[in-house]
Amino acid sequence: MQFLPISFLVLALATATAFAYDPSPLQDICVATNDLNSGVFVNGKFCKDPNQASADDFLFTGFRIPGNTSNPLGSKVTTAFVDQFPGLNTLGISMARLDFAPGGLNPPHTHPRGTEVLVVVEGTLLVGFVTSNQLNNTLFTKVLYKGDVFVFPIGLIHFQLNIGNTYALAFAGLSSQNPGLITIANAVFGAKPPISADVLTKAFQVDKKVVDYLQAQFWYDNN
Repeated sequence: MQFLPISFLVLALATATAFAYDPSPLQDICVATNDLNSGVFVNGKFCKDPNQASADDFLFTGFRIPGNTSNPLGSKVTTAFVDQFPGLNTLGISMARLDFAPGGLNPPHTHPRGTEVLVVVEGTLLVGFVTSNQLNNTLFTKVLYKGDVFVFPIGLIHFQLNIGNTYALAFAGLSSQNPGLITIANAVFGAKPPISADVLTKAFQVDKKVVDYLQAQFWYDNN
């Protein structure tokens, strides 16, 4: 019986590895490139010849400058996904910087291919996520302060709101090199071509004038 806890630990680690969302890499590095002549296509990206890779491929400097929060949402998300950070290709991780003006909102959205873990560096954020229909669309919400960490499970709708009177800053890590992003309001009311008003009026149980109004709005993307 003394070996049982160790056995459980080994099993847990093996299971976590087996169920990692992005495929495990089969080589040390696979820096993404737009050069189609590179010839190796992995995880949706062509790989640069490893012999041509440099330290700069594994450096991202986009977090040095605060994001511009002068927009209707009062927030800016700067992503370090594989499209912006080629060295992440095949590594199964990415990051984002989230800047918030007072009252700024990162609106309800989902990452279809990644779990997100968020740490607050400055300010106070109200955060939350909503479970699927299977769990009755339960809202899990919390107020986060400097140093607090919160996790948003893969695929679930979540949000962050600056409820403080000062600027707020957070960083997020995601469990995919390309976790994807679907902002709910933009997708539903800003789809191109637009979703039929007949569909939306019945789905939301509102008058067509409300749907027409919402579809006529400019749905800002803070990414």
